[in-house]
Amino acid sequence: MPKSWIKNVVLFLGSQTISNFGSSLVQYAIMWHITLETKSGLMMTISIICGFVPAFFLSPFAGVWADRYNRKLIIILSDSFIAIATLILAILFMFGHNYIWLLFVVMAMRSIGSGIQNPAVGAIIPQFVPQNKLKKVNGINSSINSMVLLLSPMLAAFLLTFASIESIFFIDVFTALFAVLVFLFFIKVPSHAKALDRKAKTYLQDMKEGINYIKTHKYIKNFIIYCIFFYFLIAPVSFLTPLQVVRNYGSEVWRLTFIEIAFSIGMMVGGIIIGYFRGFKNKINMMAFAFSITGLTTFLLGFSILFWFYCAIIVLMGIAVPLFHTTSTVLIQEKVEQEYLGRVFGILAMINTSMVPLGMVVFGPIADIVSIDTILIITGIIIIILSYALSKNKTLLSEGK
Repeated sequence: MPKSWIKNVVLFLGSQTISNFGSSLVQYAIMWHITLETKSGLMMTISIICGFVPAFFLSPFAGVWADRYNRKLIIILSDSFIAIATLILAILFMFGHNYIWLLFVVMAMRSIGSGIQNPAVGAIIPQFVPQNKLKKVNGINSSINSMVLLLSPMLAAFLLTFASIESIFFIDVFTALFAVLVFLFFIKVPSHAKALDRKAKTYLQDMKEGINYIKTHKYIKNFIIYCIFFYFLIAPVSFLTPLQVVRNYGSEVWRLTFIEIAFSIGMMVGGIIIGYFRGFKNKINMMAFAFSITGLTTFLLGFSILFWFYCAIIVLMGIAVPLFHTTSTVLIQEKVEQEYLGRVFGILAMINTSMVPLGMVVFGPIADIVSIDTILIITGIIIIILSYALSKNKTLLSEGK
């Protein structure tokens, strides 16, 4: 591994942080606009479906592309596509076409870009980071992203007070352009072996190889099964909590800002923990621990409590996110061969982008009939049970050492 890896890490994380910051501002602007304008669980469900379903259909193909082609170029093109979609939305809003359905369309377009980009990002990091530094780099990246999530809702709320929503859209366009230029001209990442292979198989052959790889590696298959249940069950706490706050505590923007800030603080702390402290010797135990925290906090959010105590629980929930996500990412990066990384991350992205909206299809309409509190209590209990089952899975425990 050449010594320039540190320079690449600094430039990659720095440019991605700026781009993610702009994207985060847009996401909060869209989410709050829909929440405050409609106060509807059905509308929230539609927005989430638009934000996830396109990525679901693209993920298997995107995983193949990430293994077949230059991952750097894939990231640049997908970032550019997202920026163009956001620019079109900003222009339409400037001319008074500020319709809810337009937000749904652009969310779907942004989902297409993210669906193409995510497998490539997950697969490209091991190309320029030594294996013994993967945990630290992923942990630092998680902390940086958490800081972005900490600052962006505050800035979004500030901007929405003094400026129009399309102004935030333009910020995302410029930050994405900056990231593309830095990645294009300053980050040197050679193509991986399969991208240089001129005798590459067809898409279907590559996809079939990826599926067979998962089938023949029992620990990956087990891991994916747990992810299916986990992502389905976290849908309510991930996307219904803003609606819960509006219904239980009030529709003030500052309340929505505070729960996002609380979650981001927790994620930042969790990223520091996973990046700089050893934690459990077995990665699966760390993931099960993160599962259990998520289940417990989801359960507690279902009770009528003071708003500030509600925010404190959100902080604790945020800590669990990098403990699970970073640990699982490093596990895949360490255990899966380079030529299959894109396809494995693609399948995982497909699971994420299918189970969360499926969860919202189930729980979103229910939230207009049954209280969100009840939904969180029940799903919290099931997640706790799931975390215990994960901690006893012998196949995964043997790979997590």
